Amino acid sequence: MTVIQMSVVTDSPVHSSGSDDFIDYLNEALDASSPNSSSDEEAENQDEFEDLSRSKRRKFASSEETEGSTSEGIVEQKLVVAESSVVKVDGCTHPGSFGKLCICCGETLDGESGVTFGYIHKGLRLHNEEVSRLRNTEMKKFLYSKKLFLVLDLDHTLLNTTILGQLSSEELHLLNETDSREDVSKGSLFKLEHMHMMTKLRPFVRTFLKEASAMFEMYIYTMGDRPYALEMAKLLDPEREYFNAKVISRDDGTQKHQKGLDIVLGQESAVLILDDTEHKLQGDLVDRDVRQVLSSVRGEILSGCVIIFSRINHLALPTLKRIAEQLGATCLTELDPTVTHVVATDAGTEKARWAVKEKKYLVHPRWIEAANYFWQKQPEENFVIKKTTTQS
Repeated sequence: MTVIQMSVVTDSPVHSSGSDDFIDYLNEALDASSPNSSSDEEAENQDEFEDLSRSKRRKFASSEETEGSTSEGIVEQKLVVAESSVVKVDGCTHPGSFGKLCICCGETLDGESGVTFGYIHKGLRLHNEEVSRLRNTEMKKFLYSKKLFLVLDLDHTLLNTTILGQLSSEELHLLNETDSREDVSKGSLFKLEHMHMMTKLRPFVRTFLKEASAMFEMYIYTMGDRPYALEMAKLLDPEREYFNAKVISRDDGTQKHQKGLDIVLGQESAVLILDDTEHKLQGDLVDRDVRQVLSSVRGEILSGCVIIFSRINHLALPTLKRIAEQLGATCLTELDPTVTHVVATDAGTEKARWAVKEKKYLVHPRWIEAANYFWQKQPEENFVIKKTTTQS
């Protein structure tokens, strides 16, 4: 995984008169695949940008003096005013900056208001109003394509990593069982010698990412440092199909020891977070944890069903009872007129015969298992019990 190396001379929104062009600029940045820039390259780009900015400011001043008098003045004025929704007639509103220079007019800015987006490009900072505008625009685009935003944690979510020196004696054999990094798409266990680490991808993680990419615009967000985040992104997404530059590390965050959605270009209401640790996320998660929503939905699957079990293996019974109750069913231990389902493996038991006589449902335990698997109540007729001669 690599981060964008952008030339602010040729690609900067300074060259654009429309605010939507800046959205295209950010999208190109997020989709870029060129390597990280070196510090020398960053410095060179910054110098070029400063030269361009000084030229821009001179043109802007000149255009104000000659406005209305020459066609040249009108053209120059349009470079910084005209169509842009983020620029006022009397000057630039400074929607963001590279370093301390405005991304639109090139003016040197004081202070550090706004939010940094270093994972998109080093030194990029956007004003809160510009962030809000970009999010609204992105929201419309992804809702039109029926997509939401998915923010994925790395460790204990998509993969697991350990320091080589911390491998136990029982785990040392894994050092000889790692997969080649020449084609990481064919492996799942990798030794990262230069980082003194070993990483194991979760089973079916690539299948998950492929299917999720059709429904979500995906980000990686980890509390690991940036080099680690980029290295893991290479293993998960070697062809840069899913994340591109949307890889956020602790070095990019605005809150110490916590993950904040302020640096994700998506409306919070449209963001789904998949993480193994709650305390790493900002704000009150009450009524916002998807597990609570899923639990509520799951609890309606067998709602209204009153179940009694008959001659079920004593080892399997506690699990079946727990699953049935989680699905919303009520489980009894004695026959009762309110019983709707008898769950058994033998149609000859006393309770099974009672179910037939009282015209109750008599179903195999797989009826509960299927409901749990499909998250939907299954037709009882698909799980009928064959008659036997057992009497008890």
